[in-house]
Amino acid sequence: MPQLMDVIEFLDNSGSVMVKRVPESGPTEIKWGSQLTVRDTQEAIFFRDGQVVDTFKAGRYMLETKNIPEIGKWVTSFAYGPNSPFRAEVYFVNKKIFPNLKWGTQEPILFSDTVFKLIRLRAFGSYSIQITDSRVFMNQMVGTSGMFQDKDIADYLKNILLSKLTSVIGATAKSVIDLPASFSQIADAVKEALQADFANLGLSLHDFNVSSISVPENVQQMIDQRSGLSALGDMDEFMKYKAAMALETAAGNPSSAAGQMITQGLGLGMGFMMPQMVQQVMGQMAQPAQAAPVQSPVEKLKELKGLFDMGILTQSEFDEKKSKLLALL
Repeated sequence: MPQLMDVIEFLDNSGSVMVKRVPESGPTEIKWGSQLTVRDTQEAIFFRDGQVVDTFKAGRYMLETKNIPEIGKWVTSFAYGPNSPFRAEVYFVNKKIFPNLKWGTQEPILFSDTVFKLIRLRAFGSYSIQITDSRVFMNQMVGTSGMFQDKDIADYLKNILLSKLTSVIGATAKSVIDLPASFSQIADAVKEALQADFANLGLSLHDFNVSSISVPENVQQMIDQRSGLSALGDMDEFMKYKAAMALETAAGNPSSAAGQMITQGLGLGMGFMMPQMVQQVMGQMAQPAQAAPVQSPVEKLKELKGLFDMGILTQSEFDEKKSKLLALL
């Protein structure tokens, strides 16, 4: 038996309900003279036979035939009398701003970097939405659901967000090194690109924020080393840097071979020994660049092996530099 209603209202204590049908399920008959209360951020939409009969803005209404003439005509046309209950579906649409919805990349985004080539990025942030066209939103997203919450639309919107984000990042930044300074520019561009898609759903994108864009750990290590080295791509400069760092580390570890060499140097006078030690570690690199003979890839490979054996280069650094030199043969 249909539920007979004489008071129609909906109060959302959670703040997350976008659309609510009252009652949530089952056929509903509404008495003429019933009281309808629509709160400030709401719209009430009456459906009959799948069609929108009328929309009520914020306020308190006494439902009469003059308020809903289309339903009044339908009731009286079947000789039910002007005071007979009428059947309709009532949906309350919440038009407030739904803030701080989260987005993030489940799968990494491929990014063509001018420095590090193809790398995988992960990005995270937040956004806020608002229903601007209740009828469009009802038809496009809600359908016949009894209740529709912000979480119900989050996954759908996230796919749209990420498709725009991918293209915007590619057009905005050339390298991940530039990304932190471009967060605001990227966010503004994504928001602008999304407005038409959201409008087609009856929504507006109130704000869009990028909180982080992260790179794989190995790329982050390369970025960190780049900050400590003026020219990461210069092999000679790289080896000089690594040799100097190794000497500093060895000085703090007197039990190592290099540490013993430094300890002996302290006894003889570091001012006399240090140039010899650095020359032994770096070989030809200690000579002025204009006086140094041009080294073949094979000779540089020998130098790299020596640095690796001394513990100055790690296995991954040795392998990376070796592969570059082998490509020159």
